[in-house]
Amino acid sequence: MSGAKQLSVRETPIPGLLVIDLPVHGDNRGWFKENWQREKMLALGLPDFGPVQNNISFNQAVGVTRGIHAEPWDKYISVATGRVFGAWVDLREGDTFGTVFTCEIDPSVAVFVPSGVGNSFQTLEAPTAYTYLVNDHWSVDAQAKYTFLNLADETVAIDWPIPLAEAELSDKDRQHPRLADVTPMRGKRTLVVGAGGQLGRALRELWAERTDVDFVDRDTLDIGNAETRGAFDFAPYGTIVNAAAYTAVDLAETPEGRRDAWAVNVDGVGFLTAAAREHNARLVHVSSDYVFDGTAEEHGEGEPFSPLGVYGQTKAAGDAVAGGYHRCYLVRTSWVVGDGKNFVRTMASLAERGIAPSVVSDQRGRLTFTRDLAAGIDHLLTSGAEYGTYNLSCAGEVVSWADIAADVYELTGHERASVTPVTTEAYYAGNEGPISPRPLNSALDLAKIRATGFEPRDGAEALREYVAAL
Repeated sequence: MSGAKQLSVRETPIPGLLVIDLPVHGDNRGWFKENWQREKMLALGLPDFGPVQNNISFNQAVGVTRGIHAEPWDKYISVATGRVFGAWVDLREGDTFGTVFTCEIDPSVAVFVPSGVGNSFQTLEAPTAYTYLVNDHWSVDAQAKYTFLNLADETVAIDWPIPLAEAELSDKDRQHPRLADVTPMRGKRTLVVGAGGQLGRALRELWAERTDVDFVDRDTLDIGNAETRGAFDFAPYGTIVNAAAYTAVDLAETPEGRRDAWAVNVDGVGFLTAAAREHNARLVHVSSDYVFDGTAEEHGEGEPFSPLGVYGQTKAAGDAVAGGYHRCYLVRTSWVVGDGKNFVRTMASLAERGIAPSVVSDQRGRLTFTRDLAAGIDHLLTSGAEYGTYNLSCAGEVVSWADIAADVYELTGHERASVTPVTTEAYYAGNEGPISPRPLNSALDLAKIRATGFEPRDGAEALREYVAAL
């Protein structure tokens, strides 16, 4: 028996339903197999579905038939002993509703069944131990969310090896509805937290045609408020995008600002991470170049944290929390510009009013327009990219704030020379308010996100388009 199969994964007509061929190694004593081996199976394309419960159905006789049940969690099915005929019907909302796939399962075959796909089987050899891993805990409340289909439905017309009239069925399974009367199971939704901010508005524009996204602002979900946030229901969501953050960099240096920054950027991120973990949802968390001290000319994803101020410290702590979750895309960005108050709009306004500003020239980096940040997040979620940390900004030349200000003046028909470059020290000299230290180098290495197939826009080109639209 040893070496009879190589570990491999086969797709089926039902999206996400995968058949896994398992090597079974045997001798005169019996056999052994690696039934679920996360590292190997993820490398072959199985999702990292995070099983939390293992169930076993023992069937004493040939012809025992169970199903068709679609559940609100993913399942990894296999047989420890015996042999079954498995049948699956897509009961999810969408174009593939009603699609059928069947195959036999013995100890050398496993099947991954995504949430919303109806599962059923019939024993062909007895006794049979039918075992499955699931990524949510069973409960009476969860059972109320099942979708069922009658085993004898004429539309899907499953060709049962043992006719149902001769098989062993439960009374409940006999009473399930025909396909015409089944309400399709809705897929997991996407939640955007912090939808009132610049990134939130860009995501709202990008995903305007989607009907499976909910956008919530601080009035609905304040992740920094421990007294109210616990009432929010995350159960419907398979993806959580955290576009909320405390970003008042200088105010964070005050006693009140420090508390608020930690409440949102650390405690709030921990709350969202725990919610994602509880519901096995994907998490997108947006980070900042401020987690670094700026001594490196360009920052890679693996550079150790070295924040200079309170804001950077809270973002680094939030990264450590979210980055420890195995289904997290941590997107690190810099110098964000979008719909709302920002540096580019301020410079354009000063130019129109004939004001000649002094702008720091020793802080260098690349702009990130929220349109590009939103597009990068969408790419990570739809491309199947590995979870982890990704730098994301515009590409092109590394410039200073003074360079950008001069570009804005020129693009609005004013003199570049109206902008006076100064050092950070000179710019803040005599300022009596709280000032946070800034990293002098904020440029991010973009090689990793490029390797996923996403090409960031050139920063100078993006700036021209943005200013032209003001």
